[in-house]
Amino acid sequence: MKTLDILLKTLTQAVVSGNKDIEIKGLAINSNLCEDGFLYAALKGTVSNGHQYINQAITNGAVAILHDEDIEPVNGVTYIRVNQVSLVLGDVASAFYNHASESLIIVGCTGTNGKTTVTSLLFDLFNQLGYKCGLISTVEYRIGEEIFPSTHTTPDAVSLHRLFNEMLEAGCTHCFMEVSSHAIHQNRISGIQFDAGIFTNITHDHLDYHETFDNYLKVKQQFFSQLSNNAFCVTNRDDRNGLIMVQNTKATKYSYSLHGIADFNAKIIESDFNGMLLRISNRDIWTSLVGKFNASNLLAVYAVAFLLLEGEEGIDVAISALKRVSGRFETIAGPLNKVALIDYAHTPDALENVINTINDIRKKESSLITVVGCGGNRDIQKRPKMGELAAKLSDRVIFTSDNPRNEDPNAIIDQMYSGVQPQDYKRVLKITDRAEAIKTAILLSQPGDIILIAGKGHETYQEINGVKHDFDDRQITYQFFKTL
Repeated sequence: MKTLDILLKTLTQAVVSGNKDIEIKGLAINSNLCEDGFLYAALKGTVSNGHQYINQAITNGAVAILHDEDIEPVNGVTYIRVNQVSLVLGDVASAFYNHASESLIIVGCTGTNGKTTVTSLLFDLFNQLGYKCGLISTVEYRIGEEIFPSTHTTPDAVSLHRLFNEMLEAGCTHCFMEVSSHAIHQNRISGIQFDAGIFTNITHDHLDYHETFDNYLKVKQQFFSQLSNNAFCVTNRDDRNGLIMVQNTKATKYSYSLHGIADFNAKIIESDFNGMLLRISNRDIWTSLVGKFNASNLLAVYAVAFLLLEGEEGIDVAISALKRVSGRFETIAGPLNKVALIDYAHTPDALENVINTINDIRKKESSLITVVGCGGNRDIQKRPKMGELAAKLSDRVIFTSDNPRNEDPNAIIDQMYSGVQPQDYKRVLKITDRAEAIKTAILLSQPGDIILIAGKGHETYQEINGVKHDFDDRQITYQFFKTL
């Protein structure tokens, strides 16, 4: 609980109408979540405008309104007018939740692919080294051993600062979090004092939201431009935009690479489906993770750990003990030496990386059957490219539903098929029902074959026309393997 006057100290340009000397018992951006004594922030979203729900918030008990549009005042309510609610909400939330982010070591990771793997591995590594940590990721939120369901890759500003405060109260010292492009653009990370930033890579994604790749790149770049000179950043030099991403940052810059000159380097010595042997900083490290993309992810993890801990003592041993992240190149052994791989790959680059990794490792006599779809109400430009890559790089491919959301899944599949080259038509099947597609892939497979089931990874639902139905690629795969 804080007095409004204390929260207003963060808003130097605010125009306040009403009593400043009132107690604020909570913050909300959803009018339905307001209670007596709450401050309601009228955020403008992509679907609705929070100003439309101010009266509902007041009815539910809000005593103060943070807004940036002209509104009709109600007696007894305090109004705080600012230029843009989203820009200042993080500062207000930080003040309400005791500026918790300033007392934690917060590491943010952004990029198209690899965010979940990097943040989750950092969380596990630091836990192994004896630190109590927090995690904010696509898969889950964690405070030490406590696990909470994830609602967004990066939550809203109020939820974020509440999580930081809970982490601090639980005795956490570090927080590792994914930073999505949507969160950066919508100012959800405002008010956070980041100690480090990581850039993994950038490829075409979310163009339904950002419209152009240049817009998408500039939003990602904005995260690093906002880092302070007390922070450091680690960027992937193997990505052609890696150095561009950090060119305007005030943070201390470091780079990592598998192929060129950088502050941190790694090389794959051996690799199979059980893991790989890496050489990092002249140390040989065995890991259960597989693939060049994961070697890059692990190198980013190593670099951040080395810089935070000011040395490498114990890091190599901890990395060797790390396990694969749920739904990321997750292996399921089947009968007759068949292997299923569950992966979240839902962009052309991620899909290509996963398939190339499989093709590099698999035996000549083994075939690869890929099951893949594309999400509805998302970037449609990537669909033909994903269809082309899957058909070109696999022996057989089945196009199916992902999360069709409010789109016709058959139309999505047809858009994927439009990218397939004529010489690859014979490789392609279309099966709209995802469970049936997985079953067909398993039945088509021969002893020793590999089935890649891509796109949904850790997800335990399939979203169809606004309804989330129970659906887990892993459970479906286990179920059908048992019938063989």
